[in-house]
Amino acid sequence: MALDLSGVRRVVEGMLDDQLEVWRDPAGRTDDVLDENTGELKSAEADGALVWAGPGAIVPLGQPAITAPMDGSVAALPAATAYQALLPLDAPQTRDDDVIAVRGSTRDAQLVGRRFRVADANVGTFAVVRVVRLQVVD
Repeated sequence: MALDLSGVRRVVEGMLDDQLEVWRDPAGRTDDVLDENTGELKSAEADGALVWAGPGAIVPLGQPAITAPMDGSVAALPAATAYQALLPLDAPQTRDDDVIAVRGSTRDAQLVGRRFRVADANVGTFAVVRVVRLQVVD
C-alpha cells in the first residue's frame, strides 16, 4: 500500500509563494567573453533561454555548527551559499550553472529582481518538493 502524499504536496506547494524563472545558457561557457580589465568571463548579451517559470521559494539555508575537526574525523563545513530554492516536482530538473531569477515574492520584497546561480542541482528531491542549492549572482 503506497502512502498518499497528495494532501502534503498541496500544502507545501501553497507555501511556494515566490514567482521564479529558470534560465539556461544553451552554449554554456563556450561563448563567454573575457573581460580583460577584471579577468572574468562575462556571458554574451542575450545569452540564455527561459526553461521554466512558476511558483517556488527562495529560503535561507541552515548553517551547520562549525566544529574543529579531530584527527581522522570529517567535519561539516559551512556551505558557500546562504540560500536554497524549493521547486515543485513538475518543474524541470535544473542543472548546475542555471540561473534562477525572482520575479515576485509575497514573503520578501527584497528578493524581487535578484538572481541566483544553481550551485548544486542534486541536493535532493523529496515526495513533495525539489531542493536546489544556490549562489547569489552579483
